[in-house]
Amino acid sequence: MEFLLALASIMMVNIVLSGDNAVVIAMASRCLPQKQQKMAILWGSAGAIGLRVVLTLVAVVLLQIPYVQFIGGLLLIWIAAKLLMEDNGEENVEAGATFWAAIKTIIVADLVMSLDNTLAIAAVAKGDFLLLSIGLALSIPLIIFGSQIIIKIMDRFPIVVYAGAALIAWTAGEMMMADHKIGPVIHNFVPEWLLPFAITVGVLAVGFWYKRAHKEASRGACARDNYPAQ
Repeated sequence: MEFLLALASIMMVNIVLSGDNAVVIAMASRCLPQKQQKMAILWGSAGAIGLRVVLTLVAVVLLQIPYVQFIGGLLLIWIAAKLLMEDNGEENVEAGATFWAAIKTIIVADLVMSLDNTLAIAAVAKGDFLLLSIGLALSIPLIIFGSQIIIKIMDRFPIVVYAGAALIAWTAGEMMMADHKIGPVIHNFVPEWLLPFAITVGVLAVGFWYKRAHKEASRGACARDNYPAQ
């Protein structure tokens, strides 16, 4: 059961952090003929997936180093908060004029956008390479072929995004507590569950506040635009 829960967590993190990757892939190949579009998407996605797997394995190894886990936890807090505070606008991705240019754009753009995925998934796996491999194998095809549906679901049900952010925030707290050097020091002052709980509540509170403030600001701007000039 613990293995299945961790596997579900990896897929959840991958989905909420990769919802826009297929949009990038589509935009990078939009100027190609339809037949070349499919081939560019296939080969570009294959290259991006290969690089992502390698980077994730490297991250798993690096997270075993003292102090790196604590720093990684701090980065995950920012990733969780950013997930709730980012706007769902289109990514500014240049379309490739040729087949190979589109493939290069897909690989580079996906690589840059997947750095947060790499850290989060490595953190959830906690050094279990079998769990990591199965999680990536199951979630990557889902992202490539079903990301448009995922994006619509996330737009329609914001609770999915909040659940993903909460999972990442909790993982950040667990990672900081698991650091071989700093973790025992923190554990001397607070229970093991308290730091992950506090971080999760804090991230969700900041995200909720930001969404509410941003929504009110948008309403105010619309009201000013619609108000007749004197």
